[in-house]
Amino acid sequence: MPIGSSNIKPSEALLLLQNYEESRQGWFWSTDPSGNLTYISEFIAEVLSGKATQLLGKPVGSLFLKPAESEAGSRTLPFILTKKLQFNSLEVQAADSAEECWLSISGRPYHDKSGNFLGFLGSGHDVTAQRRTTLDTSRLAMFDSLTGLPNRANMAKKLESTLAAYQLQKRACAVMLVDLDRFKQINDTLGHPAGDILLKQVAERLLKVVDQSGEVCRLGGDEFQIMLPDCDDRGTLGDLASKIISSLSQPYSVAGNRCIIGASIGVAISPFDGLCSDDIVKSADLALYEAKGNGRGRFRFYSQELQQSAEDRRLLEEDLRDAIANGEMELAYQPVVNAKTNIVEGFEALMRWNHSERGMISPALFIPIAEDANLIWELGEWAIHQACADAVKWPGKVRVAVNVSPSQFANDLFPTVIDAALSASGLAAERLELELTEGVFMAETNETNAMFNALKGRKVRLALDDFGTGYSSLSYLKTAPFDKIKIDQNFVRGATEPGSRNGAIIAAIVALAEALGMETTAEGIETLDEFELITKLNVSHVQGFVYSKAVSNETLVENLDGGHWTIEPTGPAHHRNERLSMYRKVRLIHENHAYSIVIRNLSVTGALVEGLFNVPIGTKFVIDFGEGQLALATVYRSSGNQQGIKFETRLVSDGNGALCTSRRVSPYLIAEAGLEVPNLPAGYVPTTKIDRDSLSLPAFSTVADWTATRVKPK
Repeated sequence: MPIGSSNIKPSEALLLLQNYEESRQGWFWSTDPSGNLTYISEFIAEVLSGKATQLLGKPVGSLFLKPAESEAGSRTLPFILTKKLQFNSLEVQAADSAEECWLSISGRPYHDKSGNFLGFLGSGHDVTAQRRTTLDTSRLAMFDSLTGLPNRANMAKKLESTLAAYQLQKRACAVMLVDLDRFKQINDTLGHPAGDILLKQVAERLLKVVDQSGEVCRLGGDEFQIMLPDCDDRGTLGDLASKIISSLSQPYSVAGNRCIIGASIGVAISPFDGLCSDDIVKSADLALYEAKGNGRGRFRFYSQELQQSAEDRRLLEEDLRDAIANGEMELAYQPVVNAKTNIVEGFEALMRWNHSERGMISPALFIPIAEDANLIWELGEWAIHQACADAVKWPGKVRVAVNVSPSQFANDLFPTVIDAALSASGLAAERLELELTEGVFMAETNETNAMFNALKGRKVRLALDDFGTGYSSLSYLKTAPFDKIKIDQNFVRGATEPGSRNGAIIAAIVALAEALGMETTAEGIETLDEFELITKLNVSHVQGFVYSKAVSNETLVENLDGGHWTIEPTGPAHHRNERLSMYRKVRLIHENHAYSIVIRNLSVTGALVEGLFNVPIGTKFVIDFGEGQLALATVYRSSGNQQGIKFETRLVSDGNGALCTSRRVSPYLIAEAGLEVPNLPAGYVPTTKIDRDSLSLPAFSTVADWTATRVKPK
């Protein structure tokens, strides 16, 4: 056998080959004409879970696993052996090795002097380490190294290919963007290693909640994305978003610390809100921005007006920076009433913004803007000073309660703000009550306990607000020096309905508070049946419309004349589904005609509409809310130009306090009906545009199954 020098004897060549084998840098093999092994190096035979003598006579192909589809090269091995072809550096996986083992093999056919095929001669070496390095590099490029989730590039690729395929198949796909609330504070207080641990736990919770319904990825930082194929039901998506928010808002244990964060979610659905990956993610991002801008800890579906809403918030942020200096901020006061005596014992200060041009702006809108713009400290300091200045002038000794944000509570300067407000006003400290949400416990550290001690040392009262809304833990009630627990209105809503467990939960909270020597206040009581239940459960104080809405300081002083204000509870006898007052123009479609009407109020089950006269009870028609939202409705009450209607399918929350239909008519179907659909490409948009008012939807059993016909508009 020629080695490279004719001076080397065969015995020396054999010795060199043996030394090479013993060094384990490579190995040799040979077969007979049938492909059965006639030689294999001993050490590689051991790797293949056998001895050389045990492997001799076996087909060489049996030593290796059947290649995966992705291993294009390995698939050719049977073909190569059959066709007697030479091959080099073919990677194959060992079939029976104790650990995963990859080998690179080369071989060439050899023949006798007459040209008869005698078999293969070959060599090989172990490439397991190199392959793992390559796979690790590839994984790093497509997966997040911290959480193990697919990364941004990976998800973008999958989303783009999915949407492209679904566009051809006319299928839907939803995308959720999840952004963690208050994560930065955890990083700042506990450090980045703790933040990394927290992100891993977040990933685990997301995977558990989403399960098999979708795919989760980490975009980077504290942002995650979820792809949900074949899902366009906004009721289902809203429920999933709520579950995600609830799960991510539960306490975490990080390096011995108990941490609390939250989450906001934006949801967009293809093809309704975009076709390609970039468009659908942009839509979900706008929805997320809206969710965070309206209070955080909520979800929001994309809608076409969000672009304008984002611009409005930007302008409001600019105006908010000057609101205090311009004298536009006000405080209104809602009575907190003793449930047994009906005597007002305190007031909660509620911030109001009377914009010079836009009028009154809801705190639900401007408070999140203030938080994002780092204005909450300035607004909070103003509110405490103003509330103390007002309260010291009130007749009698009623208390005033002021809401305190977690960021205020975490600031070392907060006690000096309390000192300054009490000193400047002359208000007795025990008349000031600070309402803290459970968010102040997002990172239970020594600083948290120190702040509680500093505040109680000043003899102000402390109330735990919104108890039971996601962060509840009995552990901190043992140490935090609260004087009152405020029961969130979510426990009150529906508490009087048959089968509700809310009453039992309220009773448990009251018993807990009494055992700890704390008062209880039930928030948001609006109806007499709710009030009756609350009093039976021994809740000590009530706050809500059943007694009074928030009033101005002037009205408060007038009613407190003499130092006492007694209010008798009044209101509806029973709670009904919340109705949203509005003036919204929509289209009503009946048989072969389309009409323009106005919705005056809206609930999940029905609406009050006006615009048609003397419509018979029992009439069925379709309400077109726009953007593919169609709801089948029946008239159950009719008087003049107003009708009460009941929806066949309940509406669902849009995550932002409004309502929407659970399902939407596919844009593809709308296009087939002859209507222009902006999101769809040219191939789906009719060349002849048809006015929407010329569309008719005859009576149908389900909103999704309809056939469009041209009719004369009315």
